[in-house]
Amino acid sequence: MRNWINIPRVEGRASRQAHADLPDGTFEHEIGREGFFGPAAHIHHAHAPTGWVRFEGPIRPRAFDTTKFDAVPAGPWSAEALVGNRRCAVRFWRIDAPMDHLARNADGDELLFIHDGAGHLFCDFGHMTYAEGDYILLPRGTMWRLVPEAPTRVLMIEATDSAYKLPDKGIVGPHAIFDPAILAVPVIDEAFDDQRSETETRVAVKRFGEVSTMVFPYNPLDAVGWHGDLAPVKVNWRDIRPLMSHRYHLPPSAHTTFVGERFVVCTFVPRPIESDPGALKVPFFHSNVDYDEFIFYHRGSFFSRDNIHPGMISLHPAGFAHGPHPKAFAIGQKAARKETDEVAVMIDTRDPLEVQAGAASVEWTGYVDSWRTQPAATNEAAE
Repeated sequence: MRNWINIPRVEGRASRQAHADLPDGTFEHEIGREGFFGPAAHIHHAHAPTGWVRFEGPIRPRAFDTTKFDAVPAGPWSAEALVGNRRCAVRFWRIDAPMDHLARNADGDELLFIHDGAGHLFCDFGHMTYAEGDYILLPRGTMWRLVPEAPTRVLMIEATDSAYKLPDKGIVGPHAIFDPAILAVPVIDEAFDDQRSETETRVAVKRFGEVSTMVFPYNPLDAVGWHGDLAPVKVNWRDIRPLMSHRYHLPPSAHTTFVGERFVVCTFVPRPIESDPGALKVPFFHSNVDYDEFIFYHRGSFFSRDNIHPGMISLHPAGFAHGPHPKAFAIGQKAARKETDEVAVMIDTRDPLEVQAGAASVEWTGYVDSWRTQPAATNEAAE
């Protein structure tokens, strides 16, 4: 049996609680272990923890702009590779026309987040529609294809060699954040019957990162029924009812939507901003020293960031302090905003994320300098 060394104490000029009633003229910096679930210290600094004037070395905060991608890949396994590690792979996929084949991921569960577009998904289990803001969780081994009704952009998050589960919601109960009853599953309906055919069909199967193709003399999406408790599910960010407090700024872990092996997927949705005079009103500076943080900005005005627009990504490696930009922090100090309107997908990974070629091709190299009081004037992706 092992236990963390527990020595709670207060030293010097400090608040008695996290994220509230900070000493005048100070910046709170949380140093935490095991995401936001382990022991932590809150250090009150005279200067912002992100007040660097330059950053040297290969490991640094980075940002990428998916709106710069022009290619339309032939299928999901040709999508732009963004970041990954041994437990998680993230891609960005643009699809404008119906897939001419089926896909199957034998490496792990696949989570699709629909950034733009609308259309239909057909799979072993039947048919479901999709729209902007949907999460679609496809269990490992599911055969599927998309038929867009409008050009579609998708953030793909693979749980490599594992499965997605729902988080333990503890004292707030299983119906908090979203009730599992809201989850939609595919149905065998008229649209599914209409796609049946005796036409030769290819199935692109990805295993160990390699793609093999099975060819059938018919469309293998030919189910007439099914039963069980394993199936694709769909939930939209608009179905999420976030935990919140008017007196305390909750950590990102309160917004966990799905849990993979050694990583979590969180969803930030619009909510009221803390109203208590002593409460911190922007995300706190923190060094989440065990996890890398990846955020995909979906829509809205991102109240903790400057020079970020929908379709962009930020990546903060473990061990480096990050938090609100200077302008955002100043606005938070004035309590000028009463609610947020941002929607973003965050992936926190226990293992380091390696930046892939697709992301590197659309990097905004000036991001690391954007915490300066006078940030870089431009926000351009690399040519």
